Amino acid sequence: PWHGLGIGPSPPHVVHAYIEITPFDLMKYEVDKFSGYMVVDRPQRTSSEPPALYGFIPRTYCRHRVGALMKGVRMGDGDPLDICVFSERPINRSEIILEARVVGGIPMVDGGMADDKIVAVLENDLVYKDVEDIRQLPEVVVERLIHYFTTYKLQPGHPGDSPPTVSVGEAYDRDHAHAVIEAAIQDYAEHFSREI
Repeated sequence: PWHGLGIGPSPPHVVHAYIEITPFDLMKYEVDKFSGYMVVDRPQRTSSEPPALYGFIPRTYCRHRVGALMKGVRMGDGDPLDICVFSERPINRSEIILEARVVGGIPMVDGGMADDKIVAVLENDLVYKDVEDIRQLPEVVVERLIHYFTTYKLQPGHPGDSPPTVSVGEAYDRDHAHAVIEAAIQDYAEHFSREI
């Protein structure tokens, strides 16, 4: 899914999202980068469930350009760009592709590397059809996303509120999210053109 799918119909505004986990999953699943199969990453330690569909944007890669957009960070995390997608109707299946309209993002630093979370809405969702920027989402929805990413890496046997290597900042707007996506597309083109 990372290399075989297209970025989307009109990036960075509307992109494809490959969904790895849903708001109903208490396990953290992710695509194995080598085989393309879905694997179990870890069970969630807390009772906090993902508040949105969660996956990645195909043909993106977070390295130098993505890292340069986050203060105090030099490098992206070496993964495709993460995306959270809101849909008014429940979608309880993962391993699906959908069109997502980008509205903003959440900056996250994990182990000293940029690990941005792009925030989007389902492109043809009638309830979210007028949402163009993250500021138009209900404040509590964004708070839930920030809380989730602050706690989702907690592991059994690791006491404390959050691993010290993870920090989550305030949400940023659509324009900055577009810049992050464009940087991730360029990072992908540079990195993977060398491997061909």
